[in-house]
Amino acid sequence: MKPTAVVALGGNALLRRGDAPSFDNQLANIKVAAKAIAEIAKEYQVAIVHGNGPQVGLLALQNLAYDKVSPYPLDVLGAESEGMIGYMLAQELQNLMPDTQVATLLTRIEVDANDPSMLDPSKFVGPVYNEEEAGILAEANNWIMKRDGEFVRRVVPSPKPISILDKVSIDTLLAAGQVVICCGGGGIPVCRAEVGYQGVEGVIDKDLSATLLAKQLNADKLLILTDADAVYLDWGTDNQRALRKATPTELSEYDFPAGSMGPKVEAATDFATFGGRAYIGALEEGLEVLAERAGTCVSM
Repeated sequence: MKPTAVVALGGNALLRRGDAPSFDNQLANIKVAAKAIAEIAKEYQVAIVHGNGPQVGLLALQNLAYDKVSPYPLDVLGAESEGMIGYMLAQELQNLMPDTQVATLLTRIEVDANDPSMLDPSKFVGPVYNEEEAGILAEANNWIMKRDGEFVRRVVPSPKPISILDKVSIDTLLAAGQVVICCGGGGIPVCRAEVGYQGVEGVIDKDLSATLLAKQLNADKLLILTDADAVYLDWGTDNQRALRKATPTELSEYDFPAGSMGPKVEAATDFATFGGRAYIGALEEGLEVLAERAGTCVSM
């Protein structure tokens, strides 16, 4: 039986900051991701969790273009992005691994409808803007905007994941030897209702969902791939420096941006505390990161 690795792909790794949100740009990055994951899958049973920040934001913009009906809520747009990205990933992986089955599973994840993030949005979605563009869009659509590096982006609520409702299906697919793409975009956020569940207007952070999945699967490793090549201290200053190895205790001494590296560090710390080994690094260096020759390794 192969050891299990949960691989988390950032939405910004699949669509780089500043890139036009075109199919061709996303496909080019997905090909890079698929190549790295196909190599990992030779040695590990792999579950893939992907982000959807740029993609779900683009869908929200397209959603506004047709004003004959009310805009669809974020949970529905999240499901749409799961299908889009999951299809592209599955196809490219299957092309590289013709003898291995690859499954994409729309995944519902329970959240608390009263999560504090509902009042303090922090999850970046959609393309980047300059200050003038952001101001016009914020006023026109009643959006909240925050700075993301040198750009400005829309932010939405990001409730924390509580439970993966489709966990049994994930277990079944992995037990059958399939590569599983699940919890896409952090999963579709739902909360308990009078009868069953109902959707929640938000986008779950995929790194936190990936950690929850890794813990529930008792995975051996959690690999968080993004558009940054490591965790940096004093990012954006003349003193910035990469952390190559760190413990949860060491990372707790620093503050990282809530909308970008913060959730990745929180996820890696959580999984390392659980007893696993977590890695953060660049998409194109996935194998090197896992081998601890690049990126940041977090362990006890």
